[in-house]
Amino acid sequence: MTAIRTSAKAESFTESVIREMTRHAVAHGAINLAQGFPDFPAPEEIKRAAMAAIEADVNQYAITWGARRLREAIAAKVARTYGTAVDPEREICVTCGATEGMIAAMLALVDPGDEVVVFEPFYENYGPDAILAGAVPRFVALREPDWTFDERELAAAFGPRTRAVILNTPNNPTGKVFTRAELQAVARLCERWGAVAISDEIYEHMTYDGAVHEPVARIPGMEDRTVTINGLSKTYSVTGWRVGWTIAPPDLTGAIRKVHDFLTVGAAAPLQEAGAAALELPGSYYSRLAADYLERRDVLLGALEAAGLKTSKPFGAYYVMCDVAGLGFADDVEAAMHLVRDVGVASVPGSSFFSRPELGRTKLRFSFCKRLETLREAGERLRALGR
Repeated sequence: MTAIRTSAKAESFTESVIREMTRHAVAHGAINLAQGFPDFPAPEEIKRAAMAAIEADVNQYAITWGARRLREAIAAKVARTYGTAVDPEREICVTCGATEGMIAAMLALVDPGDEVVVFEPFYENYGPDAILAGAVPRFVALREPDWTFDERELAAAFGPRTRAVILNTPNNPTGKVFTRAELQAVARLCERWGAVAISDEIYEHMTYDGAVHEPVARIPGMEDRTVTINGLSKTYSVTGWRVGWTIAPPDLTGAIRKVHDFLTVGAAAPLQEAGAAALELPGSYYSRLAADYLERRDVLLGALEAAGLKTSKPFGAYYVMCDVAGLGFADDVEAAMHLVRDVGVASVPGSSFFSRPELGRTKLRFSFCKRLETLREAGERLRALGR
């Protein structure tokens, strides 16, 4: 009997290490600081809006690229927040989470053999996304302590085959918020080589200590060559709703919409209506969100440092990267498995965020999108590392 083979693409990457660590957390009864989902409720206003939409029988397909009310709410929020005009009819595609937004953009804009520049460490989906699109990733290092890049190294990664650069600001896993000067350096190279920026900005409202999020599309020259990806998941604490979107010029949006249509048809209709309500929340909601996350960040930083871990302070998003070289483990996987099994705290091995595992062998990532009491309990457990 002839064996059934799987595709070379599927064989070239693993399942999500982040989601795997959640499974280990469940199996061992550990506090889950691995996967970035909150353990506290979503805002009451948007839960009520979701229930009202279901009660009103909003149960059938929405327009493939997004319900009109949600697209209009997205455009209105962008205008309020950044002063940027977005056409809800031609420049927005609603997707099944930012995750689908990224792969839809990649498949729509990148051909097999094209090169895609990726900053590392990177969110683990970006590598498989490039592979699924048939692209060749070109990695550029973000270096500690401020996780910046060498402009000469970045320039060397661009060339005639470069089709796109993937940005994530604020950044997962490092917490870096790219500066305007850094984005201008990226913009110059995109213009020179005719590349597009695919910018994941889902943590836009989580910045600390004076850091300011700058949308890539606002950098001069990038207006017509940026795909901005965002979603409800992080800002509104609804990671399981899977409602995201892309914002891009009409020609790019048209291509993304076609790919999205055949990937998923559309996001959940009643949750799109609730998403519109979420985007209409007042500015005070976002100020409170950032303040709450700053408090959580500082609690987790204190707990990790008390346990003897060397931390890298994040200025955005809701993750902390730690160096665990001093703990004496063979590598990051061994360290993470010890923590989840024997200490009762789940983290993510750092190697999952790098193109070569050895680059992350001394790193672990912890999430602080949890209740303060959850973070304090994790800190108590982590004290076992210092004994």
